[in-house]
Amino acid sequence: MTDGVLNVVLGVVASAISGGLGWLAQSLRRRRRLERERSFFGLPAAGEALLVVNRQAGAPDRASVARDDVYALMELAALVRGCGAQATLTGHDEVRQGLGDKTEFCVGGPTSNKRTAAHLASWLPGISYLDPLPDAGHPVPTLVVGSREYAFRTSAEQPGGQAYVLLARVHLRAGSRPVFVIAGQTAVSNHAAARYLASHHRTLARKHGRDGAFAVVLRLVNAGAYGPDVVEFEADVTAAATTRPQPAAV
Repeated sequence: MTDGVLNVVLGVVASAISGGLGWLAQSLRRRRRLERERSFFGLPAAGEALLVVNRQAGAPDRASVARDDVYALMELAALVRGCGAQATLTGHDEVRQGLGDKTEFCVGGPTSNKRTAAHLASWLPGISYLDPLPDAGHPVPTLVVGSREYAFRTSAEQPGGQAYVLLARVHLRAGSRPVFVIAGQTAVSNHAAARYLASHHRTLARKHGRDGAFAVVLRLVNAGAYGPDVVEFEADVTAAATTRPQPAAV
């Protein structure tokens, strides 16, 4: 074998080894990334998740679901499928089971989702939703965390309007699966929070740990123009949300 042929053969072998090592490294990175994602969501391969559906506020049919809430559920179903798990869809007033056996994603505020109301009362006692004043001009409740209020604003009150959504992970016990609560003031804000969770779970995991509880408030920017695509982080309210308020002095 001539030196030229030998160099070509060695070059091909070196390229094959380099390519194989590169592929192996990428494969290992993808696998580690997937395992971290599964750990954060409590979704092992072939695991199960429960998607709890709210009802459309103000709709005459109690089984109606707002379009953007359907989109939120689709985002969550894709997330579950990406972890190699399976999702089961159920109505908020049809759930008759405890917590911990399956990861749960609960969509909708407490006025449209009984399951959300139960989660807030049990795990996020510092959070409430106040009915709007009679002259508010809209039926959207105000999100209250501790002593801070996050009020919905129409486009007439503020250019582009303003809506908030609570995103939380609760009921984290040894050996149990977490519950994710998405409780927005509007269906579009629910959709935005589901999308935020899917795209920012690594950031949330770095800050709160892969098995830590958290509660954050997100703000939707000009939903009329941008839909659920422009959402901003408003505040980390974990401490206030998990603290039971003191009874008023008599």
